[in-house]
Amino acid sequence: MTILAAESPTQVAPQAGVPPVLPPTRIPRATYRVQLNRHFRFQDARRLANYWRDLGISDLYTSPYLKASADSTHGYDVTDHGQLNPAIGSADDEAAMAAALRRHDLGQVLDIVPNHMGIAEAANRWWMDILENGPASPHASFFDISWDAPHAALHNRVLLPILGDQYGAVLESGELRLTYADGAFFLHYYDTLLPITPNTYDLILEQALERLAPDLSANDEQLVELQSILTAISHLPPTSVTDPARMAEREREKEVVKRRLAAVTAEWSELRASLETTLAELNGQVGQPASFDRLDALLDRQPYRLAFWRVASEEINYRRFFDINQLAAIRVERPEVFRETHRLVLELLRAGHVTGLRIDHPDGLRDPTGYLRMLQGAYRALWEEEAAAGGGAGEAVGSTAPPATTSPTRSAASSSTGVSVAPSTSSTPASSAGGSTSATWSIVPRK
Repeated sequence: MTILAAESPTQVAPQAGVPPVLPPTRIPRATYRVQLNRHFRFQDARRLANYWRDLGISDLYTSPYLKASADSTHGYDVTDHGQLNPAIGSADDEAAMAAALRRHDLGQVLDIVPNHMGIAEAANRWWMDILENGPASPHASFFDISWDAPHAALHNRVLLPILGDQYGAVLESGELRLTYADGAFFLHYYDTLLPITPNTYDLILEQALERLAPDLSANDEQLVELQSILTAISHLPPTSVTDPARMAEREREKEVVKRRLAAVTAEWSELRASLETTLAELNGQVGQPASFDRLDALLDRQPYRLAFWRVASEEINYRRFFDINQLAAIRVERPEVFRETHRLVLELLRAGHVTGLRIDHPDGLRDPTGYLRMLQGAYRALWEEEAAAGGGAGEAVGSTAPPATTSPTRSAASSSTGVSVAPSTSSTPASSAGGSTSATWSIVPRK
């Protein structure tokens, strides 16, 4: 699905006392689809602008280029909607590409993904925040998670079906390892990094303190500070709180705990050494099942539950993109989620770098038509606020429905592209990096 921005809004000058009139919608005449990734970057696209002009192309149609998983070749696993993908280039590189397209009278249709985000890496700070804080996370409402799942072990927890074997086998094989860095504890499972919730830091710190206490006086300044940190941990609101005031208290105080712990470990070498020994013991010894009991108890208190990947189809409690565990659906119908996921995209439209949007999989949204209207409204508001740099919006819709079926989004959209017409135009899949597509544009005027 695509929402098409207008031609240069500076062509329509607002007049005092007269509501701004949106300029005509820009309708692509012919598009050329490119797959941007670390192998084909903004700079590469910039150098080909004159080639596309000579082909008779009116608009470059780009794959998503917001920040995605580090090794992503497609960009549909966005991890941060507020940043460009550094693997594709910098903001200056993107601006240079946009300028080159404008010099050759080419528009740019950007593919965006409002339905889901990539969660396979620590780069998704919203998901990491949920794993650390559970329902108490400010971002808990951003994802479609069932915190009251029927399975008792998943009450106020999110299932993580990332293990290559049953949990017990993975635990006792020593594949789960605790580490410490800069005031925080983490769990490593090969390349996967997971946070340890601050409410459970006491299980680690008290064990480390037991080793140090016999050699310290009760008035030792560093000992008193560590004991004070443990008291603060015991007073943290639990991860299950959803009252805004208590959530704000937790968000504030857990970060204070981390800062204080980072400071005391930086100054106290004996504590650092004791922590290293404690973590080694908690990580257990392969061949000694009982040595993993304390690590198991610690993990049982996290806002997530580790599981074998095969159980996902039966126990998963967050909405995914199809059955892909690494792509978690987001609740873009919520105004705060919409704002956070579209701020950068709207800025690219406002600046004239992007002249249209293709919306990926609107069929997965709770209210596709409502979403399109939200997007139109946001762009219209932006144009009205930035009268010298805005425009009108029409849409082009890519539907998964058969050609004879009318998509429910059509009433809020102005064209159809790609999947719905591909069977009648070509049996060849859309091309990859640098290639054009066989997608057909069918324009429906916006009312």
